[in-house]
Amino acid sequence: MVAVAALMMLSLVSACSSSTGEQATDVSELTIYSGRSEEFIAPFFADWQASTGIKLNVRYGDSAELSAQILEEGNNSPADLFLSQDAGSLGAISQAGLFTTLPNEIAVNIPAKFVAADRQWVGVTGRARVFAYAPDRVKTLPTSVTDLVKPIYKNQIGIAPTNASFQAFLTALIENKGSSFAQTWLEGLQANGVKIYLKNSAIVEAIDKGEISLGLVNHYYTWEVSEALGRLINVKNGFFAPGDLGNLINVSGAGVLKTSSKQKAAQDLINYLTSSAAQQKFVTDTHEYSLIEGATPPDEVPALDAIGAPSIDLKTLSNIKATQDLLIQVGLL
Repeated sequence: MVAVAALMMLSLVSACSSSTGEQATDVSELTIYSGRSEEFIAPFFADWQASTGIKLNVRYGDSAELSAQILEEGNNSPADLFLSQDAGSLGAISQAGLFTTLPNEIAVNIPAKFVAADRQWVGVTGRARVFAYAPDRVKTLPTSVTDLVKPIYKNQIGIAPTNASFQAFLTALIENKGSSFAQTWLEGLQANGVKIYLKNSAIVEAIDKGEISLGLVNHYYTWEVSEALGRLINVKNGFFAPGDLGNLINVSGAGVLKTSSKQKAAQDLINYLTSSAAQQKFVTDTHEYSLIEGATPPDEVPALDAIGAPSIDLKTLSNIKATQDLLIQVGLL
């Protein structure tokens, strides 16, 4: 099976190279800034690297921090490709004019709603915001993120303010409800005894341990923690009422730096990550959503179009600085 998978990927990469006019052998290495964790994305990088012979120099980190690093480096950035955990960080780079426009033959499987209108970046995987909860302790499920400030959830909620996905959600809240509304909501959570964690996985673990009963995370963290512990956990995913901002669907995505001298090879990597084979591997191996229309969703979560997500233009999630400033203002960063 491994040999077959490698052969399939070699064929795919060869086809991608042909379509972009550059053979894999023309490039010996690429520099990737990855906001996706090494645990999740390294196997995909390893497969592509083995198939093409192109060495990937990967710098891992938080998407927002890597975005800030690229902005600071500007046209001197050594990065060829930026792979982000969320659309907001991609939008910040795009607004600064540091991405190149991707040709139409790149990421042809990805629907337009998950691609920047100017094709400065493309979505790679989908992730839905959920509330993870302990089913034996939370008897009244929230129908909106605004419910979380109610006394019934006092001292029971966990959030991860430093996490890029939480910041993307908060950005959506600011864009749609205003900064005053978002500030009042954050202060309401604080008054209600919200617990602060560094990572989404830590929130899920805390729910399983009984430290808290509910937390705001991405949908795949319940699966991730269960896999890591090697057992079923006392945590389930819940969705808010249709249209609530708490059901935000965001994407991980990628863009190619315009100053890169290896743009076509970087585009080939994007074509691999958005291929049918890789998209299915994301679903089975990382429990994320494939962005291909009609793709089978991960186990135990609804299809993307059945979530009841709010209608959000992902390009509006780029104002990360305003979000971080608000978090600092209320004392959560």
